[in-house]
Amino acid sequence: MNDLVGRYFDAAIAHLQRVREEEADTIEAAAALLAEAVAEGRRVFTFGAGHSSLPAQDVVYRAGGLVPVNLLNVPGMSGVTTMPAPLSSALERVSGLATTTLDLTPATSGDLLFVISLSGRQVMPVELARYARDRGLRVVGLTSLAYPEAVPSAHPSGTYLKDNCDVVLDSKIAPGDAELSHPGAGTGFGPVSTIVTSAIMQAVVASAVGRLADRAVAGERPAPPLFRSGNVPGGTEWNAEQMSENAGRVYYSY
Repeated sequence: MNDLVGRYFDAAIAHLQRVREEEADTIEAAAALLAEAVAEGRRVFTFGAGHSSLPAQDVVYRAGGLVPVNLLNVPGMSGVTTMPAPLSSALERVSGLATTTLDLTPATSGDLLFVISLSGRQVMPVELARYARDRGLRVVGLTSLAYPEAVPSAHPSGTYLKDNCDVVLDSKIAPGDAELSHPGAGTGFGPVSTIVTSAIMQAVVASAVGRLADRAVAGERPAPPLFRSGNVPGGTEWNAEQMSENAGRVYYSY
């Protein structure tokens, strides 16, 4: 195996292990909020800008995922589909997009919102978290707490995502998100933020599903609303039934 390949996998595995050990309590706290929201018939939303949108999308409308989880889609910010690509970063610094976006969704008090931002410093994630809480939503932030120690907030309040959440999940990614170096590269490379952040989100979902399933076994609640793969027999029909039963909470487009 190429040395850089081995070093990359070692870095990713070490980071996942660190998060597993150090973030266990906060992952469970976020899972408790998610399970509560699903059990109470609330809506769940996820948001991330740029590459942080990838973990947000990873828990939406997928096999093994909870049905009432919806992507809060802001045009120009989902992944790197915007052209020119730097426009996505510029939009994240525009005030007012967050409040307008949330106002145009069916989100109401008591719903749950996951906001994912590696640095947690830009206007959009901070404004979105602040406004969501003002409207009575519970907010879980997934960010790196190393960034506030290294870079200033871009929000007028001077606060970061971490300051405007009910639960904060720390990805522990170092500023720059580069695990590898090479004397001829000129800068660091080998980011692991997407791997780590997606793993955290899936861990939260797994714990929430377990909590709901435990209550179903005890006869307290029905089985958790989960998607099946459409590539297995009966999967498409199963998913149609799940979406029908949760029609008031499934908003894959607004």
